[in-house]
Amino acid sequence: MRIAFYAPLKSPNDPVASGDRQMARMLVKALEHGGHSVELASDLRFYLREPEAKSFDALKIAAREEAARLTKLWDRDGKPDLWFCYHPYYKAPDLIGPELASAFAVPYVTAEASYSRRRNAGLWADTQALVVRAVEQAALNICFTQRDRQGLTEALPGAAFGMLSPFIDTSPFRETPARGCPTRLVTVAMMRPGDKAESYRMLAQALRPIGHLPWTMSVVGDGPARDEVKAQFAGLPADRIEWLGAIEPAAVPDVLYSGGIYVWPGCGEAYGVAYLEAQAAGLPVVAQDIAGVPEVVRHGRTGLLTPPGDVAAFASAIERLLAGNDERTVMAAEARRFILEERSLGAAVARLVGLLAKIPVS
Repeated sequence: MRIAFYAPLKSPNDPVASGDRQMARMLVKALEHGGHSVELASDLRFYLREPEAKSFDALKIAAREEAARLTKLWDRDGKPDLWFCYHPYYKAPDLIGPELASAFAVPYVTAEASYSRRRNAGLWADTQALVVRAVEQAALNICFTQRDRQGLTEALPGAAFGMLSPFIDTSPFRETPARGCPTRLVTVAMMRPGDKAESYRMLAQALRPIGHLPWTMSVVGDGPARDEVKAQFAGLPADRIEWLGAIEPAAVPDVLYSGGIYVWPGCGEAYGVAYLEAQAAGLPVVAQDIAGVPEVVRHGRTGLLTPPGDVAAFASAIERLLAGNDERTVMAAEARRFILEERSLGAAVARLVGLLAKIPVS
């Protein structure tokens, strides 16, 4: 099929690295590997940071202009076979695809759409209504987590759903890594206010009571909350923590290979691409049993998941893997197997091809 791809939150071409951009790129790659022709329908970013009517109106005008541009393009060059929207949610609804798909009789598909009733207040209620209409219109809504599927099903029990587990391109991790330092902890995460800053705060608190153990840590990430994040770690020995800042995605595997355990609380994580990459590199994970994290980390098999908000339990889990060489080694091997065999690009392509094959295309 000829597929028009759109990600309202962040285009695959966006210059700022993030999990959203990475997954958008992975989906494009998976669709192309499945034999489809993918064209980026638009780079327009429809993102409302705050529920401000003025900003919303400006974005709606931009969306109408973009829809008019695509209408002329499709009238001239022919319409695509399918519109594929990645990650529409209350702060980034798709205001282009549903209308165009309806006007041109093109099947509409979403991937990683989400809905939460607790957001139904003020302007967010209006933007969520747009997401609901898009999900209802869709020939298929591809969910990455059971949590997202449950939220959508509660709002629209009659909508069409399919599951696709979060995945990565495992090719950078195919070679068996040299054994890294077993007591080196690794974290890869942006430094921004909100859930990310809260995860860094929890991690810093968890490291304090295990200072008697010989751990060191590499931190990959940067962002507007950099000073706030570093301040949380101020009471810890400075020579134990290596702040690497933002690095190119291609350099991340080498950092992961150098470590022994991946540590990240994961407050509010949809699922976390970094967890997948860490396990592919043979790092067992310590995280919270929260949000979408259990979708990508197998508790007791590929890592340890602790109760949400329990700093002592999180610290204890890190200590357990630092001290338990045999358990850590077994988990490391299972983590690699899990990602390389079950969460690879190849596995995703096979699943995606099967899902899309069920959609009638005119």
